[in-house]
Amino acid sequence: MLGALLPSSVVVQETRALPQALDLYPEELEVVAGAVDKRRQEFAAVRQCARRALAQLGHPPAPLLPGERGAPQWPAGIVGSMTHCAGFAAAALTRATDLASLGIDAEPHEALPDGVLEAIALPQERAMVSRLSGERPSACWDRLLFCAKEAVYKAWFPLTGKWLGFEDALIDVRPLSPVPVTATASLRGTFSARLLVPGPVVGGDRIGEFAGHWRVSDGLLAAAIAVPHARRSGRAGIPAE
Repeated sequence: MLGALLPSSVVVQETRALPQALDLYPEELEVVAGAVDKRRQEFAAVRQCARRALAQLGHPPAPLLPGERGAPQWPAGIVGSMTHCAGFAAAALTRATDLASLGIDAEPHEALPDGVLEAIALPQERAMVSRLSGERPSACWDRLLFCAKEAVYKAWFPLTGKWLGFEDALIDVRPLSPVPVTATASLRGTFSARLLVPGPVVGGDRIGEFAGHWRVSDGLLAAAIAVPHARRSGRAGIPAE
């Protein structure tokens, strides 16, 4: 689902099965000690994905604890991102020498609850969702907007250590696939996120915009951003003018 949206240097591990046994370290169990069973299972599933990805990168298994604002604390030399929603969990990791940051998100392919779009979207974004919904009503564009904003925040936070509100980035979604979403066809495209607050400095450039990829497939939406160290075109951070 997410592997096709990221550079080949990124290791992606995914699962659609919640673990029956909580294969967690004692420190991790403490984090979810008071959580409901479903939350504990999702917490375990996404960490199992992350540990498999770490193994592919040559790192031994270790506790993966949430840090500031819940961001995962990766081993030294690793950057990554995790996501989970109903029936799906994924982790994307790479070496810190390859990328500056990663942000991934997955959501169920269904419309947002009433009132949520108005809470998260700028006026231009609401107009975009309305236009895309008229052109391709088979896709839940409001949920895709939310998914892209979540991926933006996950790519932003490791670079800044600061909060980024929904209103602090303007998302522009561009479909690439000419076909509607069906049981056998995947809709995909790109998106940009223009930062409306001062962006992070990466590779000597201040980032004014993130660029990402997205897809809709098998009942899920996914969005991903890979931020390189140096200025380059493609799926990366775009420096401000």
